[in-house]
Formats: sequence, structure tokens, C-alpha cells
Amino acid sequence: MRNIKLTVEYDGRRYSGWQRLGDSDKTIQGKIETTIEKMTEEKVEIIGSGRTDAGAHSRGQVANFKTESTMSLLEMQDYLNYYLPKDIVIKEIEEVPERFHARYNAKEKQYSYYVWNHRVPSVFDHHHSYHYVEKLDLDRLNEACEKLVGTHDFLGFSSLKKSKKSTTRTIDSITVEEENGMLHFTFVGNGFLYNMVRIIMGTLLEIGDGTLEVSVIDDIFEQKVRRDAGKTVPAQALFLDSVTY
Repeated sequence: MRNIKLTVEYDGRRYSGWQRLGDSDKTIQGKIETTIEKMTEEKVEIIGSGRTDAGAHSRGQVANFKTESTMSLLEMQDYLNYYLPKDIVIKEIEEVPERFHARYNAKEKQYSYYVWNHRVPSVFDHHHSYHYVEKLDLDRLNEACEKLVGTHDFLGFSSLKKSKKSTTRTIDSITVEEENGMLHFTFVGNGFLYNMVRIIMGTLLEIGDGTLEVSVIDDIFEQKVRRDAGKTVPAQALFLDSVTY
């Protein structure tokens, strides 16, 4: 039995997220599984490094699947990229040890979020960024980002109601870069809860425009209450950049 690792790039606008649902045609996982099953003539389950939200994108989602197929890796990659929709691409493919697991072996993930901070919308960027009209203070944003770095219980920054599993995560870094009105936020950490990046982003933007104080972050960590944080920003500006093993 071979274990095949895929690095997947996709534009998530047409899909209901990564995870396979009842209607597999509306998820990234479902589309890839269906294509692999036609290629190998086997029943296949692919395992992703984690879920991405409906409408979110990926430059480096990682998944693996088991197969008895004797096709070469190049043949598999060419087949998949030929038959998959054009908004899903297998960037890399490799054979890995049998025990490799895309989700359980992941050590670190990097996400990007893009904010178009301008009075006038952008025709070309609106599918992949969030248009935010209010002027943002970069000094306040950077101060807030520093408070979020480290190991904390991020329950208040997630859409989870309750969780039997730990909601403690470690964020190694959050950086903000600005170029001609486009703000690029980069998040690096060992894992992220449901909607965590999008809720953190909503909180950062309200801090950046002066609606919230930087100290609200300490309150959210202490109280662990979702309603104290900012709104959940749209998914179309969110990218999973890479997964480290």
C-alpha cells in the first residue's frame, strides 16, 4: 500500500470549504476524492491537514491518501490536474512513509489575510481581499498583534460553543505589511480553532480603527467569551499558505 502526499492550491469561492459533505461536488475534498477514485478505480479517503472555511483559499493545503495503484507520481499529478476543475491544482505530489498523516503530523501552519484599506473598492482584488473603509492605525495593529502572540486559550476567539478538547494554541508570530492600501496579515502557529483567524482579524480591525481598545485582548483571554471579540470577517480574504511537518 502506497501513501501519497499532495500539496493542493485552490480558489475556494465556488466551494463549501475543504471537508467533504453530503454533496461532494461542493467541497474541495469531495472533488479530489472523486477524481482519485476514477484514476485508481479504488475507494479512497483523503486526509487533509485541517478544514478551511467555505470561500477560503489555499496555496499549500496538504493531504494524503492510500492506494494500491502502480501509476507513477508524475502520471498521477498530470491526471489529477487534467480532470480536476481549474480552480483546484495539485502543486506537488510525493510518496511518503505509511505512517504519515496529514493532520496528526502537522507541526505548524501559516495563514494570510488581505485587507484592502481604501475608500474606493478594488475591481481586481475584491474576490481575494476584504474591503475595509475605516482608516487603520498600523501602530495600534502591531501592538495588538504582539499581545496575541504566545500560548493562550483562544476559546473567546473562536466560534466553538464548548469543547471537550483543549482550546489552547500557540501563535508564533503575527505580522502586518502594507503596500499601496493593501494590508497583508500573516499568522504562524501550531494550530487554529474554528474561525479563529477570521475572528482575530475582526478584532484587530476594530482595534485598528479605534472602535476597541488594545486591552480588549486581555479581557477576551480572561473571560473566554466570543461576544467580547470583533466580528467574524469574510472568508474570501483568507489563505492557508503552508503546513510544516
